[in-house]
Amino acid sequence: MLFKVSDFGLKDIVNLVDGARLGPVKDVHIDLETGRVLSLVLSGGRKYFGLLRAGKDVVVPWEKIKKIGVDTVLVEMENAARAL
Repeated sequence: MLFKVSDFGLKDIVNLVDGARLGPVKDVHIDLETGRVLSLVLSGGRKYFGLLRAGKDVVVPWEKIKKIGVDTVLVEMENAARAL
């Protein structure tokens, strides 16, 4: 299955542990030597007036991603903070 990194921004990220939506993808960490995706960085929550952000960003290691679907990415994170 091939997809663009920008496609992650269009998908819901859902935790299999508790069914929570974890937030939108903010960034992708890539190993430049191997081209391998290392992790997804999820936005840490809502912004207030575009200035202040509530919550910390959530880093999802690639190994925690269980399924990439058309609309949703399923991850398995025991200690993930709910971003939304």
